[in-house]
Amino acid sequence: MNWANSEAFWAMGGYGLYVWGSFGVVAIGLVAEVLMARRASRQIWRNLRDEVSDNQAP
Repeated sequence: MNWANSEAFWAMGGYGLYVWGSFGVVAIGLVAEVLMARRASRQIWRNLRDEVSDNQAP
């Protein structure tokens, strides 16, 4: 597609709100997924470290 100017690009033929809104929702979802995976990974490592230290106690 060819747009006459940047305003026409952002408007996307009248569907800009839906197009850019969809991109925004997906971007938020991807960021949330990464943050939740990092938090879960940290929790798993913390639990493993605690379990190992509990088993090594005399």
